[in-house]
Amino acid sequence: MANAQEPRVRLPELKLDELLEELQARIDAARGTRDRVHSLLEAVLSVGRELELEQALRSIVEAAAVLVDAEYAALGVIGPDGTTLSAFHTVGVTEEQIADIGHFPEGHGILGEVIRHPEPLRLEKISQHPASYGFPAHHPPMNSFLGVPIRVRDQVFGNLYLTEKRGGARFDEEDESVLSTLAVAAGVAIDNARLYEEARLRERWLLANAEIMHCLMSGSERAEALKLIAERAREIMGSALAAVALPVRDTKSLTVEIAVGVDAEAHQGLVLSRQETLMGLAFSAAAPVTSDDVHQDRRISPDPPRFHGLGPAVAVPIGTAGGGVRGAVLVAREAGRPVFTEHEAGMLGGFAAHAAIAMELAERRKDAEQIAVLQDRDRIARDLHDLAIQRLFATGMTLQSAGRFIEHPEAAERVVRAVDDLDETIRIIRSAIFGLRTREGSADAGLRTRVVRLADEEARVLGFAPSVRMEGLLDTDVPREIADQIMAVLSEALTNVARHAHADRAQVVLTTDSRDVSLTVSDNGVGIPPHGRRSGLRNMAERAEQLGGQFEVSSPDEGGALLRWRVPITRSQVT
Repeated sequence: MANAQEPRVRLPELKLDELLEELQARIDAARGTRDRVHSLLEAVLSVGRELELEQALRSIVEAAAVLVDAEYAALGVIGPDGTTLSAFHTVGVTEEQIADIGHFPEGHGILGEVIRHPEPLRLEKISQHPASYGFPAHHPPMNSFLGVPIRVRDQVFGNLYLTEKRGGARFDEEDESVLSTLAVAAGVAIDNARLYEEARLRERWLLANAEIMHCLMSGSERAEALKLIAERAREIMGSALAAVALPVRDTKSLTVEIAVGVDAEAHQGLVLSRQETLMGLAFSAAAPVTSDDVHQDRRISPDPPRFHGLGPAVAVPIGTAGGGVRGAVLVAREAGRPVFTEHEAGMLGGFAAHAAIAMELAERRKDAEQIAVLQDRDRIARDLHDLAIQRLFATGMTLQSAGRFIEHPEAAERVVRAVDDLDETIRIIRSAIFGLRTREGSADAGLRTRVVRLADEEARVLGFAPSVRMEGLLDTDVPREIADQIMAVLSEALTNVARHAHADRAQVVLTTDSRDVSLTVSDNGVGIPPHGRRSGLRNMAERAEQLGGQFEVSSPDEGGALLRWRVPITRSQVT
């Protein structure tokens, strides 16, 4: 009887153990769920606190890796074209591994699958998917995969990519659900960070506009205001180079007035075509013009070389088509940096439009001051004519009449000399009156315009357009006599290049520091022949010697010819 009852006693004990184990399992599951929900909430709060976009993206990637216990995590930002990745933020891969792998993924293979189909994708083994085509060299091995899109205002901003769940397990539905929840919170955090970034950027543009307005309205020189425009555009746009170009009067060219940043010297003073340069195209179209790689852009003339090491670029007009375009601003980033977005180009265009308004107001103020000066000159001239000259003329007539009654010869002669002196004084005053009433702006074209015109004319003979770069106050500091000599020397030099050099490239550099003016003409032709007529070179040398200057001709090691013509600008010549 005892043996028969023993199973009946042990059966309830076994069921109770199973129930206790099941209960414990459920408690552990509930605790695990609670802990995971708590971790998810912490991740959402952590991500939502970030206002810097780059830091927010980094926090999202780190939180995703922790939540699903993945060894590797990445966030790929989809580029403007909607098909490739413009940025890639990773967790789990060291800097050395990244350097060995090379360029970050562009969105092909499995990564591109989530871009083309923005839905969660879960794989037990990456290599088994049809879109997979392997990893680059030095890439760590990866098998399990979970990808989830991040949406910002109903648009896909990017994707979260998780690989290699720790412990060799595969990602399950719960991992997918947790990651999808984090992606929703990430979208809100990214949107907030972008709005915050845009607000800060807008504030910086407003401060820059106010600074330029104050600079112009306080009477600063135009060059100082242009330099401020270039510097602020470069700083705010995160660029390596910024340049401002203005049109050359009475020509179809632009000249780079100011350049700051990388290789600024190569751009400063360059004369640019309106059809073969980024700034020229922006000026002609009165609209922004962008380039993904300014160094390789076929719309831009390669000569002279000036964009080495640079990549994305954008040029915007200063002003609008309705209000008149005053120039163009160019900014360029280093090669490999993100391209300029339409939003960035719009912000730069707004800044340039405000700068154009400031320039317009400054010019109107200057015109008003000039009108006041001219009116004052007219008043002075009128007073001199109506009062001083009339009095002097009357005094002269009186002396002339009184001279008839003077019998002493020496006294009579002195009176005649006094009358002659009064007549000379009247002529001097009339000359001064004429000078006061002469209006400015009727002078001939300045030296800059004359050089650009001559280069355009010689281009038809040369068969190509020579590169022109000008620096300094050429129109104001170089007197007319020296300017005429420069034009004669330049015409002779370019004619020699066309006739004898057999060149396909020539460069003209004209500079002044207010003490000397220097003209350099170089080409890549056959160089200076050892024998032959040199009358043209002698003429250039004589022109320099007559002005107390120097003239040199040399053949550089790289070939071609180099002409240097330099003369001083004396104080008497300037005045």
